[in-house]
Amino acid sequence: MEEARFDLHWIDYAIVVIYFLGIVAHGVYVSRKNSGGGSDGYFLAGRTIPWYLIGFSLFASNMSGSSFVGLMGGAYDNGVVIFNYEWTAAFVLIIFAVFVLPSYLRAKVSTVPEFLEERYDVRSRRAFSVFTILAIMFIDTAGALYAGGLVIANVTGFLNLWTAVAVLALVAGLYTILGGLSAVVVTDTVQAILLIAGAAALFWLGLDAVGGWEELFVDLDDSKTHLILPASNDFLPWTGLWGVVLLGFYYWTINQFVVQRTLGAKNLKEGQIGAIFAGFLKLPNLFLMILPGLIALKLYPDLETPDLAFPTLAFELMPIGLRGLIMAALIAAIMSSLDSALNSAGTLVVKDFIEPLKPDLSEDTLVKIGRIVTGIAMVIGAVYAPMIAGFESLFSYFQSSLSYIIPTIVVVYMAGLFVPWLNGNGAFYTILLGLVVGIPLFILKEVTGIWESWGLPAIHYTIMSTIMMFIGIATHFGISAATRRKDKEGIDKLVWSGAEAKQVFTQWEEPIWLDRTLLSGLLIVSMVGFIIWFW
Repeated sequence: MEEARFDLHWIDYAIVVIYFLGIVAHGVYVSRKNSGGGSDGYFLAGRTIPWYLIGFSLFASNMSGSSFVGLMGGAYDNGVVIFNYEWTAAFVLIIFAVFVLPSYLRAKVSTVPEFLEERYDVRSRRAFSVFTILAIMFIDTAGALYAGGLVIANVTGFLNLWTAVAVLALVAGLYTILGGLSAVVVTDTVQAILLIAGAAALFWLGLDAVGGWEELFVDLDDSKTHLILPASNDFLPWTGLWGVVLLGFYYWTINQFVVQRTLGAKNLKEGQIGAIFAGFLKLPNLFLMILPGLIALKLYPDLETPDLAFPTLAFELMPIGLRGLIMAALIAAIMSSLDSALNSAGTLVVKDFIEPLKPDLSEDTLVKIGRIVTGIAMVIGAVYAPMIAGFESLFSYFQSSLSYIIPTIVVVYMAGLFVPWLNGNGAFYTILLGLVVGIPLFILKEVTGIWESWGLPAIHYTIMSTIMMFIGIATHFGISAATRRKDKEGIDKLVWSGAEAKQVFTQWEEPIWLDRTLLSGLLIVSMVGFIIWFW
């Protein structure tokens, strides 16, 4: 096995330290600036976020360890097929902008679970909120910390995995606790730009090192150069593509730590354009995250773990100074995921539990509680993060852990937007079913291997996701039909409005380059072009 050797110059360390100090200073500045903004100012940036900050922040939050480290490692191991997770995100973001976000903003909700109470009842809200808080700590926060800790521990000779995780958690927690969502979205925008610049430089240098575009694909296994693979493929069969879309629906339409920046939009148009803009930013990841994984495979075919593809490529190819830039880009990716997750954990606890139970608490007290919760989530995620090393790879940990649980939740949200008579009984028991059946199923099949030892059929987790979706549809519609009653008052404001969408998407808007119909159409054409290119 090839052992990764990294060498940072003092200039590289200086760039990283300056970056760290800069984002903490920004958190302090925003904290002082927004000291009188109340809980909405802290958790939702006063609902004043413009489209470009929303788009960059959505992109940067997603570009966490699961992307920078996980996507490149996944491409190293499995090839271009992993791009399916990126183009499907662009597709889901269009659906989110057109069908989902209008209902969220009409309801004026602060959290995604709050929408469930408005649409169904308080049981559904709290059940999903508890799941989301746990997912934020054990999947989003812990996964991002593990990715960052893995790379930093390999880059520096004086930090191990535990201490690297602790440093990352401390810095991300500090500026998120101080500044709230205002600090998060502005920092995310800077980080997204830094991330794109660093990854683009890495791709350019890597392509030159392998001898150019044509040489990149020479002598590679044919399966690594195609987007659509046979049903027998172990990593992602074509029959599992809908399962990938379901994961996208969870991540981009009902995951609080991602959706939160759109809930803070100035208005519906700003939120919709921001989501579509994020979709455009996802497509170039083919060059920024995935093809560099193939470059690493060509140059360093014997790495001890695929997750070392990114740091090896960066520190072997980058000159002094640019190594510091790419290191800062990695930290940017980790921080963007961490700040979003930590901020949303505080928001969920305060808005879904504390505020409804203690409505007399002052705005300042609510913000203080949110900061305490953010700190607790940071500590729990940091303690759990090193345990992820026990899974096969970071990417498989992220995807498989959600595939068994979220399909039923996606059903509750999406069906509820289009079918007014679905009720709280159906929603609550469908979410509960996903947790009670999905979690044990995940443990039996993906963690312990008991499923296989019992001689049960080998079903890919993306296909299992689709099966869970159909079970969720049957449960939600069946229980709602059996307990059907008069439609909840005000339901028309919460379900999708075809008239509203028609008004928006059948007329030209000024300026033309911010026309929602035109931007959606261009994104669809771009997405189809990428699919055909690597079919």
